Amino acid sequence: MSMHGVNNEDNTELSKAESKAVRERSLKLLFELVRPIRARLAVSFSMILVSRLLGVVGPGLIAVAIDSAIPMALKGDMQLAWLTAGAYLVAAIGSASLMAYFLVYAQRTNQGVLFEIRDRLFRHTQRLSLEFHEKYTSGRVISRQTNDIDAIKELLDVGGNEMIAGILMMIFTAVALATIDLTSFLILTCSFVPLFFLTYWFQKQTKYWYRKSRVASAKLIVHFVETMTGIRAVKAFRKEKRNQDSYNVLVEDYRSINAKVISIFGIYDPGLVVIGNFAVAAVLLFGGIRVIEGDLGIGVLTAAILYGKRFFDPMEQLAQFYNAYQSANSSLEKISGVLEEDLSVPDPEHPVELGEPKGHLAFEDVEFHYSNGKTILPNFNLDIPAGQTIALVGTTGAGKSTLAKLVSRFYDPSVGQVKLDDISLRDISNHDLRRAIVMVTQEAYLFSGTVGENIALGKPGATIEEIVESAKAVGVHEFIESLPDGYNTDVNKRGGRVSAGQRQLISFARAFIADPAVLILDEATASLDIPSERLVQHGLQTLLKGRTAIIIAHRLSTISIADRVLVMEHGKIIEDDKPATLIAGTGKFAKMHKAWRDSLV
Repeated sequence: MSMHGVNNEDNTELSKAESKAVRERSLKLLFELVRPIRARLAVSFSMILVSRLLGVVGPGLIAVAIDSAIPMALKGDMQLAWLTAGAYLVAAIGSASLMAYFLVYAQRTNQGVLFEIRDRLFRHTQRLSLEFHEKYTSGRVISRQTNDIDAIKELLDVGGNEMIAGILMMIFTAVALATIDLTSFLILTCSFVPLFFLTYWFQKQTKYWYRKSRVASAKLIVHFVETMTGIRAVKAFRKEKRNQDSYNVLVEDYRSINAKVISIFGIYDPGLVVIGNFAVAAVLLFGGIRVIEGDLGIGVLTAAILYGKRFFDPMEQLAQFYNAYQSANSSLEKISGVLEEDLSVPDPEHPVELGEPKGHLAFEDVEFHYSNGKTILPNFNLDIPAGQTIALVGTTGAGKSTLAKLVSRFYDPSVGQVKLDDISLRDISNHDLRRAIVMVTQEAYLFSGTVGENIALGKPGATIEEIVESAKAVGVHEFIESLPDGYNTDVNKRGGRVSAGQRQLISFARAFIADPAVLILDEATASLDIPSERLVQHGLQTLLKGRTAIIIAHRLSTISIADRVLVMEHGKIIEDDKPATLIAGTGKFAKMHKAWRDSLV
């Protein structure tokens, strides 16, 4: 699996090859977003083009008014004065109206782009494998959906409009100035030399520091999210002070980086003002001399000064745009990095129809290695007949959970294949796979909504009668009825109104209503206390009846209902037989069972 987005995204010192790859990746995403809205962008550009053209005629009309219309008016001819005044008003109103409509039109386009980014990012992160999510912390995923998309939103909402309007204004202003007085234009171009060096320095500095700013911001979010997510552990180990100290360091780092960015603007903005004022002063000085000598009209000089000043006015806006651009560019790099992550468990291009699943599972010459090269299952073979309940036991890291994840197709084998009813899991559609195989984990996550809605996740559209029947089957009905609103009780975030054991029982009801051919219980009874465990034993027998089941548990009381026990060690099966047979023997399971019985005395 490719993990390049994860590995490089927080590194501000990339090699030339890595920087080039990141730029190409970002540009590719940008073009993909822009391609569907090319027509709307063309309309937007046309509106702002005409708006800026109308906006630039003002000083030229002032020159005509001073040098021609006013002298004619003094002689009693007001026609040119009325024409220039009218043209000035029409141009001003037309420019403002087009600009206002452009802003509304552009906002609608921008919202479409933002929706596409959010939707694409959400869909892709959901489809990525567990390996990605186990390495890529939830805080960083949240940062992509919040901070990074907000930075792109800021660029689209403000920066993009200002950049287009500013560049067009500078181009049209320069052309207008060259048209009315070439000498003044040439004087203005002398300012381009210091302007180029100042802007080059500004771009280089902000590019580096804005990338550091985004990284520092992401680290803040990650630390905050992980602290709040693990607040029980924080309280249990009295980790508040250490967390606060770490957070203060991150905040100070973020503050110092932002202070550096501000200091760069503190040099650039005044530098623009100084260069602009020197350029306008030069136009005024040399233009004034030419007016005295009779080579230049006062109106033209006035227009040249106005054009000179207007040429530099957008520069500050462009600096603000570059501010937003650097922030958005860094964010686009991170978002494109996530979107470039490969799907290590891709959907089959030509899925094989599964039909009514029976539940026969087979591992054929399976090997599994993580992306870091660590081998978990070396040359693994296993056959599980339909309807058989298998219990997996062994020490931590023996490969039990990996086996379960391969059956659920959270991962694909590095070598070999896992089959369901003689069909490779790689060839079964996700829809059929999720219908046939269900895993219940230790976490037993409950989503926002009611208890009934959480149970119905196993069968969308289930009736209340079906929901109640599944709850009764696993022994959780009476508890749910005791809740304030019964099945309509809101569980709140992370099932806040129910205990860990009660959440697990609800997850069993969810699995029961799904009616899968294969059910996997990965430490699913670990959160249950002794009374709850006894309560759920009958429910488990009901839940497992008539279906293939894989039970991973350290509690041997749960394993007693299995037809067959597999003892795993270092990715290999070292014992395989009925529970009673293994207990009567002298192997590892017999020793484990004896130790468990002794612990109950």
